[in-house]
Amino acid sequence: MKSIDDQKLKEILIVAKKLFWKHGFKRITIEEICKEAKVSKMTFYKHFKNKKELVEFIINNITDKAMQKYRKIMDSDIPFPEKIKKTIDLKMEATKDISNEFINDYIRYADPETLALYEKAKHEAMCSILSDYVEAQKRGDIRKNINPKFILYFLNNLQEIVKDEQLGKLYDAPQDMIMELTNFFFYGILPR
Repeated sequence: MKSIDDQKLKEILIVAKKLFWKHGFKRITIEEICKEAKVSKMTFYKHFKNKKELVEFIINNITDKAMQKYRKIMDSDIPFPEKIKKTIDLKMEATKDISNEFINDYIRYADPETLALYEKAKHEAMCSILSDYVEAQKRGDIRKNINPKFILYFLNNLQEIVKDEQLGKLYDAPQDMIMELTNFFFYGILPR
């Protein structure tokens, strides 16, 4: 993974993420990113071969940072319900300002390599989460009568639920739908 010490690289990443989150990545051009980041196309190409590589870098960067934050939460000494609340807050932060355009682009137009990259990162995250939930269940923080593999299955299939256009129409913003699903899921697994 690239080091993000270079100020111009930071500007490219900040601007690209903002534009991708607002408009999706299909519509946004390298020229638009460079113009708003106030960098030359030569500077862009110094860091990335193309827009696809930039999209993948941003997704990897976001995923890595989110997993580091998740790990810090789960490794803390706070009670499990507080960990769940903090992971929900983390999800809220990660999806802030995400648009329907970005979700549609990612679901419908991402190339197979980008989707494979995302699936690999998602699989690694889900394995880590499953391990945490198995341990939480052993401690009595999650109901004993729920199969932890069901938890993993459900989390893996939330993406399919997010694709449902009818469900999407029930919410003003994708983040509202994502948070509703997240809250529904997490608070459904906690013991009563």
